[in-house]
Amino acid sequence: MHQPNFPRRQSGFTLIEIAIVLVIIGLLLGGILKGQELITSARVRNIIAQLDGAKAAVFGFQDRFRALPGDFSQAETQIAGASEDGDGNGVIAGNEAIAAWDHLSHAGFINGIYVYNATESATTTPINPYGARLQLIHDDVYADSGTPTARTNLKTGPQIPVDILAEIDRKTDDGNALRGSMRFSAYAAGSTAPTAADCYDAATGEWLAGSGEANCGAAILF
Repeated sequence: MHQPNFPRRQSGFTLIEIAIVLVIIGLLLGGILKGQELITSARVRNIIAQLDGAKAAVFGFQDRFRALPGDFSQAETQIAGASEDGDGNGVIAGNEAIAAWDHLSHAGFINGIYVYNATESATTTPINPYGARLQLIHDDVYADSGTPTARTNLKTGPQIPVDILAEIDRKTDDGNALRGSMRFSAYAAGSTAPTAADCYDAATGEWLAGSGEANCGAAILF
């Protein structure tokens, strides 16, 4: 008896189905990449805002008290709640770097209250978005194309990805880790010090964006 011929069922995917899957994958990848870009941009803006706020606080303090925070020799008598005087020699040195945040916070120039202690901690010093401490000090712990000289500077603290610092430098300065007002810094903040060779090219000063290095830091020179 003759059996009717039925069409065979196709196995696998058609070109249209494969195309649809590829489009969906492309949309998902695009969304992930866009989300990462937005997160990076938010972190860059957050750090820039923190640094700009600290710089403005220092200038405001100088204008009101005619002294540098931390170095102010009459802080305990002129700033309610301040617990440590500086020596008044015109530079922020040694533990005056810790006292600086005590002076700035009690004078109302930065958010929060930081109380001086000879040992740095989250109660004495602000931290960056990656959990490392900032530092306001007069020193030469920053990169230079020649030999750095001691200057008042604000350290971002370590543990910041190099991609973030490269973008901050590009937006606020010249994009070079050896020149301008923003430089690489090996300040350790009590943790692992950033390695210069992992963060920027010593010959050109170019930040090694794209390397994936997660422990870098910078200094903002005044």
